[in-house]
Amino acid sequence: MRPAGFRNFLLLVSSVLIVGLSAVPQSFSPSLRSGTGAPCRLSRAESERRCRAPGQPPGGALCHGRGRCDCGVCICHVSEPGVYFGPLCECHEWVCETYDGSTCAGHGKCDCGKCKCQEGWFGDACQYPIHCDLTKKKSNQMCKNSQDVICSNAGTCHCGRCKCDNPDGNGLVYGKFCECDDRECIDDETEEICGGHGKCYCGNCYCGSGWHGDKCEFQCDITPWESKRRCTSPDGKICSNRGTCVCGECSCHDVDPTGDWGDIHGDTCECDERDCRAVYDRYSDDFCSGHGQCNCGRCDCKVGWYGKKCEHPRSCPLSAEESIRKCQGSSDLPCSGRGKCECGKCTCYPPGDRRVYGKTCECDDRRCEGLDGTVCGGHGTCSCGHCVCETGWFGKLCQHPRKCNMTEEQSKSSCESADGILCSGKGSCHCGKCICSAEEWYISGELCDCDDRDCDKHDGLICTGNGICSCGNCECWDGWNGNACEIWLGTEYP
Repeated sequence: MRPAGFRNFLLLVSSVLIVGLSAVPQSFSPSLRSGTGAPCRLSRAESERRCRAPGQPPGGALCHGRGRCDCGVCICHVSEPGVYFGPLCECHEWVCETYDGSTCAGHGKCDCGKCKCQEGWFGDACQYPIHCDLTKKKSNQMCKNSQDVICSNAGTCHCGRCKCDNPDGNGLVYGKFCECDDRECIDDETEEICGGHGKCYCGNCYCGSGWHGDKCEFQCDITPWESKRRCTSPDGKICSNRGTCVCGECSCHDVDPTGDWGDIHGDTCECDERDCRAVYDRYSDDFCSGHGQCNCGRCDCKVGWYGKKCEHPRSCPLSAEESIRKCQGSSDLPCSGRGKCECGKCTCYPPGDRRVYGKTCECDDRRCEGLDGTVCGGHGTCSCGHCVCETGWFGKLCQHPRKCNMTEEQSKSSCESADGILCSGKGSCHCGKCICSAEEWYISGELCDCDDRDCDKHDGLICTGNGICSCGNCECWDGWNGNACEIWLGTEYP
């Protein structure tokens, strides 16, 4: 009689062998055969029954369609990335949901393709806490994307985490802030992702070789190398960094929606007509200050005018340098970047707008207006672009009352950012409002969490001086458009 320990050892070895059958190589002969090459001792019906998931009718998929049935045992395929495993090849180690780069959000374990959440967590990726200890304000703050939009307007916020809208259950809207929408990749005609000729990543199609287009809908008959060669500009850049190469042809970016044709053109987008525009040319259809012809981004001046943009009359007794110096005054730009310099004198623009004035257009009373157009918050007057506040108010736009009816605790709770830091560590709290540090002029936002240096510039000015930088994005004043408020859509002036 064998000792009990030995019997236990045999049982252990047997169980390991049985579990391992589902992942054995295809050359392995299961023990239900008499020997190598011998026929299976099971009938075909019995063999298939053992390889079919419980409850599936005869004729249903064997081994979940992920392997082959060999005498009642599933031999799982390994042709795809990852490994199928389980007695019926029912599991795949890659199918568990992730959140913020972590499988099961770090709050659960992946078990046969599904997250088993730890106590206190739920969701497909165990990303949602059952009990939330965040205030609604903090929760919404944590759900805002880089544009300050909650869940990218494509989901709802649950305790600081976005739950993306997927009414069809297809999971095409995803991402930490629901910023990815793979529905953008669906071809309208074929209704396939990227037309069946590419892969979709976060709403963008990456086409397979020989295909191009936003949804990989066009076939290209030249090699990628030849396409790149044809699109390379004389300075060695693809489409001069001002366009997109499509099958050997450059599609140039049209930056001016008001123009009949793009400001950028040429076989490789090498011509940029914006180089011919003086800052005041935007109020008309003129190039070269109205005194010349633009040829591929270079001004050819009419008789009697000269300068890079034909801005200086030869009849002026001042040199071009002297004229600019007189127009600059204490500013870094001629006419403070807000007017036309001609023979040492500034004409402020927009023409007729009395809010912009001064010898060098140094006063811009539009800077006293909030996003809603209210001057100095309704609590002061504007003097040369600066608010003079009434008694009892202070701030850049007179937006802060000196007296406060809130307790210190109430005030601080309104000033805390999502991570619990007061005004993001870049300002002080007064009556529930953050006052951002004056030493760092570019810090702004309700919680001092924005950087105005992120706003687009044109002509050396943030938002071209024609709008307000709001948390990294330009909010343009009436009559202006463009990422940097550089495009005039108002009245055309002669």
